[in-house]
Amino acid sequence: MQYYQHRFETIEEYLHHRPPYLLVEKIDSIEDREITTSKQVKPDEPWIEGHFSGAHVFPGAIMQELVTQTAGILIAANYNPMESYVTSNPRHNEYALGVLVKVDSARYRGFARPGDRLDVKVTLNEITGNLFDFSGRIHIAEKEIMKINFRLCNIASSVITDKTDGSLN
Repeated sequence: MQYYQHRFETIEEYLHHRPPYLLVEKIDSIEDREITTSKQVKPDEPWIEGHFSGAHVFPGAIMQELVTQTAGILIAANYNPMESYVTSNPRHNEYALGVLVKVDSARYRGFARPGDRLDVKVTLNEITGNLFDFSGRIHIAEKEIMKINFRLCNIASSVITDKTDGSLN
């Protein structure tokens, strides 16, 4: 498959996500098979107040989403099957890039709290057709708080934009 490389000015140009669900705040580096991003955990994020009342921590499920969004940026940047790619209109694109299809393993080794800076590193391990195998890690300073192995795939945009049964097949 032919891939096109893209370098955009904003994170929104790589991903279809928008605030408050757009989690990546900064792209620190993009290499061929590796990307690093970062995010500052803020006390006013919608998922912080109720998780947990009186002892606020950034949810593990949201950490997982932060890592998969980071991987999605790498796909859009380096492994994009479309020469023209517009995230503001999903009907413009033939493919929806980086759809999560499997989490092989996830391990949490600490907590993130408001004020913490999350440093995310994602490595592309293998490509098989439209399936991308990744590993990712989140650190706060030098401490690893999350490790995950997962797969994303590129699917026809019509699976998302058209009213169907929602199946990826």
